[in-house]
Amino acid sequence: MLPVRGGALLRSTAALCSRITGHVGLLSGNNSFLVEDKRSYKSQPTHGIGRYKFMLPPEVDQKKKGKLLKKEIKQGTEYEYGMLNFQVSGHNMLYVEHFAQYLHNFFNQMSIKVEESYAKPTKTKEVLLLPDVGNKMFVDSVLTIHERVVQVSGVSATLAPIIIEVFTMNQPEGVSLLVKEHTEADYLERFKARPDLDNLKASMN
Repeated sequence: MLPVRGGALLRSTAALCSRITGHVGLLSGNNSFLVEDKRSYKSQPTHGIGRYKFMLPPEVDQKKKGKLLKKEIKQGTEYEYGMLNFQVSGHNMLYVEHFAQYLHNFFNQMSIKVEESYAKPTKTKEVLLLPDVGNKMFVDSVLTIHERVVQVSGVSATLAPIIIEVFTMNQPEGVSLLVKEHTEADYLERFKARPDLDNLKASMN
């Protein structure tokens, strides 16, 4: 009776283990318990479960990172301008910044493509005062000039005068507006001058 009961006990134990762990238990001829690993889900595709690489932004090459790529200047036609720079400048940075935002929002509402919106380096000017006695001038005050540029493209020739008139009507006090076609010189003004590098290039040439 003991071998029979022992065999039945082993069979029930193997069935219980297979239910809990997912492994299939087998009995050999001498009633010894063997475990056979049959995980059928190994061969089934996961369909990208657990993958998150597609959610991350594309990696930027470290060699190209930090390099500002030069854009091709669009040429105008008889009916529309190529690339126009709306340059806003003034001494009060708050007025200049808000007026530049107003231009940007206006172009978006008019469905005019804004290529870039950037700030130029702040410039300073010294105001010299000549005293009544003597001819030695001294610095009376220092004025800072802030400048923002909103660059657009595809403005029609008939719409451009109307846009400029609207901007001049809403132009705040103390802020100047300059509209000009974009050139390569305007692109180079965005970078800090390096006279030492220019001298080295001149000596090499």
